[in-house]
Amino acid sequence: MNLEFTDEALVDLGRQALAVEIEGLRAQLPRLGSEFARACRICLSCHGRIVVTGMGKSGHVAGKIAATLASTGTPAFFMHPGEASHGDVGMITREDAVLVLSNSGETDEILTIVPVIVRLGVPLIAFTGNSNSAIARVATVHLDIGVPAEACPLNLTPTASTTAALAVGDALAVALLKARGFTEDDFARSHPSGSLGRRLLLHVQDVMRTGADIPTVRAATPLAEGLIEVTRKGLGMTAIIDETRRVLGVFTDGDLRRALDAAVDLHTTRMEQVMTRHAKTVRPTTLAAEAVHLMETHRITALVVVDAERRIVGALNVHDLLRAGVV
Repeated sequence: MNLEFTDEALVDLGRQALAVEIEGLRAQLPRLGSEFARACRICLSCHGRIVVTGMGKSGHVAGKIAATLASTGTPAFFMHPGEASHGDVGMITREDAVLVLSNSGETDEILTIVPVIVRLGVPLIAFTGNSNSAIARVATVHLDIGVPAEACPLNLTPTASTTAALAVGDALAVALLKARGFTEDDFARSHPSGSLGRRLLLHVQDVMRTGADIPTVRAATPLAEGLIEVTRKGLGMTAIIDETRRVLGVFTDGDLRRALDAAVDLHTTRMEQVMTRHAKTVRPTTLAAEAVHLMETHRITALVVVDAERRIVGALNVHDLLRAGVV
């Protein structure tokens, strides 16, 4: 290791590499034309999946492009070209389309399986840096992703070229996403365990407490008994309900502080005298994210869940939402 490099010199080298990669990306902009549109059309009309393949560093990029396509509404998977010639090429069906990444356009492992792709009559989209390459010539659609230079000072290690391939792959995925009318809800269904999935797919009924865990008292219940219910259920509140379980109001920590300030008698004061009427409520089908917004807006930490007739069906607090990963 050369210890003569200063921190400033190392930072300068990094900036030089980024500058080369930026120029490589700029080179792609004027090339996105009719061939890019054709590639999009092939993917949009594909009734199967987009089989993405590449070798070496291009293979890593191909895997990421396949994952991006799959998560944004275009079914896709990565196929290793080396394994393909040993049987995995059977993954390709006549309903599919193939996307090949090869900077040289002469990758042996890919050229080995091209005849099979051609015999199947499957559309072949090629990303290469050489328009005169063997892969480019046989492709149904060829996108030139060549770059002026690699960021590697030896101009050997795939750097700017793989960045360009990744960026054009992203451009393809985004164009298809928009053309398909792909929405946040669609994205969430592809990412059910992600934060967006939890925000868009999780409803109040998925996290609320039900049955005996719901804190409830009647209007005539003494305040002392109401406090016991608040403590027992651990939600920091209780709902006040009538004989049909319709919600008349709620009693929270804030109501308790106001009651104590007024020096009320805990044993003679009824819950209906100290409850908050017209309490904020949500429905079971309300998105959990909307419940969070309601809590934040009104600075409350718990909510009562009611049906269309305002009968209580559940309750939840901010800790329930935290556990569910919505907050």
